[in-house]
Amino acid sequence: MTRPEDAPAATGARDAVRVVLATHNTHKLEEFAAIIAQRMPQVELVEYDGPSPVEDGVTFEENALIKARTAAEHTGLVSLADDSGICVDVLGGAPGVFSARWCGRHGDDAANLALLLAQLQDVPDRHRAAHYSCVIALVRPMSADRAGDEHTVRGDWRGRLLRETRGSNGFGYDPAFVPDGSALTAAELDPATKNADSHRARAFRAMVPALQQLLA
Repeated sequence: MTRPEDAPAATGARDAVRVVLATHNTHKLEEFAAIIAQRMPQVELVEYDGPSPVEDGVTFEENALIKARTAAEHTGLVSLADDSGICVDVLGGAPGVFSARWCGRHGDDAANLALLLAQLQDVPDRHRAAHYSCVIALVRPMSADRAGDEHTVRGDWRGRLLRETRGSNGFGYDPAFVPDGSALTAAELDPATKNADSHRARAFRAMVPALQQLLA
């Protein structure tokens, strides 16, 4: 992964194509880099160092587009951004877009998870279904010789929430989330296994055709 000022310009169709990932979240940077390297190795993921917009959308799609548009405008590069969170069936889909600040503070993973599990403490195991949802937005900025373009895709990863936490590999709500078909939490899965099946991986698989067409 490179910073915008460090990345060499592409000189031909077979050269690496620079795409900026609109996030300052280190965990997301690492996860996206691994997913993209597996599926589109010709893409050179550029680290975003610009301003963080206000994410005031009420859907994952709206927030992903807000971030991608800001990064595309700031860097002049094709931009990818995701907005993601955990959606609990019995809570009507909450925390949803508020997942990163469920406890009232942005990015406090431990407090967010502790509050969610406390809210579910009286919910029987059979009603603890949940899913991670990820929307990826792709934005190509407008230039003198090409029109701008926007595209969004969604990936869902279904499972259930435990009453306790297990594992240290993941982040967010991973230590209590057990994907369908697994006996391990998302935080107990090795990174390669998670990156092959997570909500972000599923969303990126859906994005690949649009990204290939855009970068052709």
